[in-house]
Formats: sequence, structure tokens, C-alpha cells
Amino acid sequence: MKPPPASATVRVRRADNTDLDDLIALEQRSFDSDRLSRAQYRRHLDSASALVLVASANHRHFLGTAVLFFRKGSTIARLYSLATQPAARGKGVGSSLLQAAIRAATDRHCRALRLEVRTDNASAIRLYEQLAFRRIGQLPQYYQDGMDAWRYEKTLAH
Repeated sequence: MKPPPASATVRVRRADNTDLDDLIALEQRSFDSDRLSRAQYRRHLDSASALVLVASANHRHFLGTAVLFFRKGSTIARLYSLATQPAARGKGVGSSLLQAAIRAATDRHCRALRLEVRTDNASAIRLYEQLAFRRIGQLPQYYQDGMDAWRYEKTLAH
């Protein structure tokens, strides 16, 4: 996949069933373990307690995705997954998806957005900290491969 042109505007929208193949391909390319399956994505696309966002440039190029979960009765949203096409990394796609996730959680009257990130994922950690997420804990051996995770949280304004 070619990176988006410098003039391309990143557009974020809710994913639908026509995005399923692109979502699965990006999942396979982005993660060695802890992957969402086709069935899980299909369920999340139709769920009131999940939101799958996709980013594209100039309405053509599939650049990335974010998956959010909302628990009934909870005011804390969870960013479950954030993935960007390798060629689009460092071009504002992750930031656009994360800002859209923050807006979605705020629109649902959540007081905070939480996430977990591999302790060795320096670029993701930098992005989260740039957008005022703060580290609130560590989860030993959180991932299938035994890697630890940091838990981050951003307090949301209403």
C-alpha cells in the first residue's frame, strides 16, 4: 500500500460490513498475537457496546482502525485496539483515530477513556502521552506472548 499523499485529509468514520476484509488484513499485518477474528469484528460492527472506527485518505485508502468498547452502566470507555497501515505511520492517522475515539467516548458521556499498551511499543506510548493520557498501572504478562502492558487513562471533559 502506498502512503497517503501529503495533501490527503485523514477522514475517520464508523466502520461497516464492507470494511471487514480491510479490517482483517490490517489486524493480521499489525499484530502477532491477541488478534480480533473475523467473527469478533462482525459482532463488534453490529454492537451497541462497541464502536469500530476506520481512517481513510481522500475516501479511498484504508489507513487504520480503532476499536472502542462501552460497558453498560460504566462511565469508562476502553480503547481496545488501534492499528495503522505501516506505510501510513507517522502521518497523523493514529492521532486522528485517537481523537475520534476521545470524541466518541465524550459523546457517550464517559468520564474517562482507558487503554492498555505493550510496554515495548514506544511510538504508541508517545502518541498516548502527547494526547494527555497518563499511566495508571502495569499489567504483568498481559499479552499472549507474555509481554507486560501499561494501562493508561485520559480524563474526559464534558
